[in-house]
Amino acid sequence: MVCKCARALLLTVFVAFVSLSGCKISVKMNGSALDYNIYKTISVSEFPIRAALVYPPLQQTFENALLDYISRNTRLQTTDGTGDLQLEGEITGYNLTPQAVTENAIASMTRLTISVRVKYIDNKEEGKDVDQTFSAYRDFPSSEMLTDVQDQLCTEISQELVELIFNSTLGNW
Repeated sequence: MVCKCARALLLTVFVAFVSLSGCKISVKMNGSALDYNIYKTISVSEFPIRAALVYPPLQQTFENALLDYISRNTRLQTTDGTGDLQLEGEITGYNLTPQAVTENAIASMTRLTISVRVKYIDNKEEGKDVDQTFSAYRDFPSSEMLTDVQDQLCTEISQELVELIFNSTLGNW
């Protein structure tokens, strides 16, 4: 009983001390490192598929994920013209490779890898431009048909790519 009372008293003293000391704790939850006094708009171009293997819905899936992530994590307004910031690029890879080859030389898993080349242009400050290729993948059992898992895999991979792109460009990590 004494131990609980002592803990409660200690916690109360700590909370009182912190609140009276005038300390301010600030945490930025969205990861964006933008100065909204400088940056107000962003233009996001289409990301056409330039890969040897083409899955047409991927372009729309990726573009929607990118635009949605930007709108949820920044206060930037998207524009069709030239924005303060620009994102453009292309889907350069859509590859299937066998993984986890068994003793019978049969792959038990298949890896779907998607690569996206991104050009990030900062029209307000020099030296912040990025021209980089991002890749992400998901493995799935070789016993499953790609057509059965393709939509889900593309959605998951697109989300991961968007986060990588955001952190490297708008997140300024």
